[in-house]
Amino acid sequence: MQKKNKITMGDIARLAGVSQATVSLVLNNSRTIRLSDATRERVFDAAKTLGYQKLAVQHRPEGQEEVALLVSGMPGYDPFGDALSEASACAWQHDTLLSVYDYAEDSELARHILRQLASRRCAGVIFASPVTRPFDFSPFEGVCDFPVVLLNQYDKQRPLLPTFLPDDRANACQITQHLLDQGVTRIAHISGDEWMDASKERLEGYEQTLRHAGIEPDAALVHKTDWSLNATFAATLGLMKLPQPPQAIFCASDWMTLGCYQALATLGKRIPEDVLVCGYDDQRISHQLTPMLTSIQLAYNELGRMAVEYLCAGEDAAAHIKLVGKLQVRASSQRIR
Repeated sequence: MQKKNKITMGDIARLAGVSQATVSLVLNNSRTIRLSDATRERVFDAAKTLGYQKLAVQHRPEGQEEVALLVSGMPGYDPFGDALSEASACAWQHDTLLSVYDYAEDSELARHILRQLASRRCAGVIFASPVTRPFDFSPFEGVCDFPVVLLNQYDKQRPLLPTFLPDDRANACQITQHLLDQGVTRIAHISGDEWMDASKERLEGYEQTLRHAGIEPDAALVHKTDWSLNATFAATLGLMKLPQPPQAIFCASDWMTLGCYQALATLGKRIPEDVLVCGYDDQRISHQLTPMLTSIQLAYNELGRMAVEYLCAGEDAAAHIKLVGKLQVRASSQRIR
């Protein structure tokens, strides 16, 4: 029997020309992010073309059995995995178990989980997102009677909710300042999806640092993409074709730098002799590229630990924490004089 190929969100993302995160938000009908109607329509059209179906299932109001997911270790290549790993270890140090549930933007599923937690000893609930973004807690009011903290997301309408976030703006300032310290002034920035807070704040940090140095940001040096390698490859080619090409390129993620490296190699440009390159989030690939990639190590492990400790300590004061990451300087951005 021929195995039927399963249509994935990655397939839809490639056909629609958007990121997988965008596809997830559209198909799960999330309204926490403002996506254009054209983008939503493009995703739905791609899903329909590929035959993707998401079947609605009738759920009992309560009493579901639980399945526990035990993982031998969180993947090291995803920075947000550090938050979960550190949160789990911290919980165990407090003689508490951390259970991880993936509700995939389905508020009904999340409410079912909260109802089941009500029948057990629960010190609190962490609402977390792998993507820094706004969050609407209103669907869970009246259902969640536990202490709540937000990790990597925030609710502007509820400022008393404890919130733990990375400081993307300050991190981007660090990278841009490092490049300026190398003696370059034409610094390009390749960013991700415009709707993501991470993209906006990294761009703001880049522009803020340039202005502080007396350099007015050049719109021609900023390319907005969908985080993909192909888009970064094309953006890099476009930047290097400018009458005055950049002396350095700051990519909004380490993953994107793969496309940047490939494009520069295609053009016969050397890193760092001809162009300096920096990434963001210090994934495992940053150590494996040649030359090794300068990046910013996000503070997700510390944020995950702090979120758990807040709940285990029974804190009741509103806390809004933003942590700056650590710049990891490597060969890709060090000017050869």
